Amino acid sequence: MDIKTETVLLSSVLRSISIRLLARFRAWRYPGSIRYWEQRYARGGHSGAGSSGRLAAYKATWLNSFVQEKNVQTVVEFGCGDGRQLQLANYPDYLGLDVAPTAVRRCQALFKPEPNKRFQVYDPYDFDPTTTRAELGLSVEVLFHLTEDALYQRYLEHLFGAATRWVVIFAPDEPDRTGGQFPHLRPRPFTRDIPAGWILRRRDTNPHRDISMSDFFVFEKNQ
Repeated sequence: MDIKTETVLLSSVLRSISIRLLARFRAWRYPGSIRYWEQRYARGGHSGAGSSGRLAAYKATWLNSFVQEKNVQTVVEFGCGDGRQLQLANYPDYLGLDVAPTAVRRCQALFKPEPNKRFQVYDPYDFDPTTTRAELGLSVEVLFHLTEDALYQRYLEHLFGAATRWVVIFAPDEPDRTGGQFPHLRPRPFTRDIPAGWILRRRDTNPHRDISMSDFFVFEKNQ
């Protein structure tokens, strides 16, 4: 083995070790889904790159068309974030829920002139979906941020429990391939975990794969 080959192999080994060490360090610092997002917003952070630009425009166009096509009058969104995506929405009546109180306060201030948009803090461990009903339950790029199994299961139960007719999810339906490099991300093949009584009616592929691997999934309640 010549010196050049040895150097390449050594560099590859060191790179692999550094990636694993970085992943462990990030996991050690990670406070869990709920605290992570509250801390992020409290420090002045935002919901992410997908809430602005061409991906946000695509999501808004798709969702507004769906709401109009199905004549949806009431929407409840689990994970409203900082409200940037919502600024592009056209919903007759909207309730936004989020685990981060800072995000909820931001939205309340941002949409104060719009009485058809309301917001409240979502506590997944003390939430009754029967008290928060809407025709459409909405989840936009939230599922893969729910890293804890119990939180993920509760979220799905609440999302589908609050919806009376439709649920729309924008998320990747695939296993986690990040290798733990980003502890606040955990994609799952979520369609296998959908509660009984719901039918997958439609899946629309997101054309902006360079930004997000999420697709639109439409579920209808089996009447």
